[in-house]
Amino acid sequence: MQFTAEQIATVLNGRVEGNPEISVSTLAKIEEGNEGALSFLSNLKYEHYLYTTKSSIVIVNENLTLQGAVSATLIRVKDAYSAFTELLKMVDSFRNERSGREENIVIHESAQIGEGGYIGAFAYISKHAKIGNNVKIYPRVYIGDNVIIGDNCTLFPGVTIYTDCVLGANVIVHAGVVIGSDGFGFAPQPDGAYDKIPQIGNVIIEDDVEIGANTVIDRATMGSTILRKGVKLDNLIQIAHNVEIGDNTVIAAQTGISGSTKVGKQVVLGGQVGVVGHISIADGTQVQAQSGVNRSVKEGNLKWGGSPFAPYTSELRSRVLYGKLPNLEKRIAELEKLIKSNK
Repeated sequence: MQFTAEQIATVLNGRVEGNPEISVSTLAKIEEGNEGALSFLSNLKYEHYLYTTKSSIVIVNENLTLQGAVSATLIRVKDAYSAFTELLKMVDSFRNERSGREENIVIHESAQIGEGGYIGAFAYISKHAKIGNNVKIYPRVYIGDNVIIGDNCTLFPGVTIYTDCVLGANVIVHAGVVIGSDGFGFAPQPDGAYDKIPQIGNVIIEDDVEIGANTVIDRATMGSTILRKGVKLDNLIQIAHNVEIGDNTVIAAQTGISGSTKVGKQVVLGGQVGVVGHISIADGTQVQAQSGVNRSVKEGNLKWGGSPFAPYTSELRSRVLYGKLPNLEKRIAELEKLIKSNK
């Protein structure tokens, strides 16, 4: 699809500086743009590319003062980053636009499917499942018995949702995600074996949640594993049984949260963070990547780091000391040698 500078400016409430009729058909980074590409500039670190870019149109902040000649047509907006983000959303919407039903799908006669939406080939929808309006179900998705999925959800290829799980509205689930697999529950026996504890709960995912590829969210032993409204999970995350994650919390890749832990609202967990079970993490907590959280965080809006974790500034000071340890060891050895020689 092609759009002119004037059309783009109208959508973004911007002002054209240059040729309003010039058109673009693709998006590109400002340093990589070619003729027919639309780019943006918000970070002045990259401003020098504005004077050499081959992109046809560049979105810039309205208060940008040019330092040289520019060949591209400019669209001046209040916030170039936000404006370009809106364009990306539009492009993504066009790219993922699908409707209707493909061949070789299985829908149980008791399942309820809302209006609109899309169901791809080899999808399987089990008995008594309830699917809302405008839901996109990509190929090879499995939806178990009694699953409820709200309006405007998107399930990308290979998603598996086990029995009794519930998804709210506007949930995005990326490829390979498993929702509702058994929690890791086993009872040790006198002979050293482990007896499986049935996991009869479910997973509840509230509105506006996004779950990255190949993430796994286990069902509760009893009750529910819960992701509250607006939670964002990266790829390759493990959420164990009976975990609860508060509103608008974001968690980066390869993080694991053990069973029955309660994570507060607007928490940020970096990549590869490990969290033990049966603890709570206060609202607004931020944890540095590769940290190990081994106890509850009771005071909110603090930063932590390290393994085991500690207050972030203390962890930074400790790392400085770690770097000095070899030299300190050498000095101690020299002092010990000096003491012995003076005896």
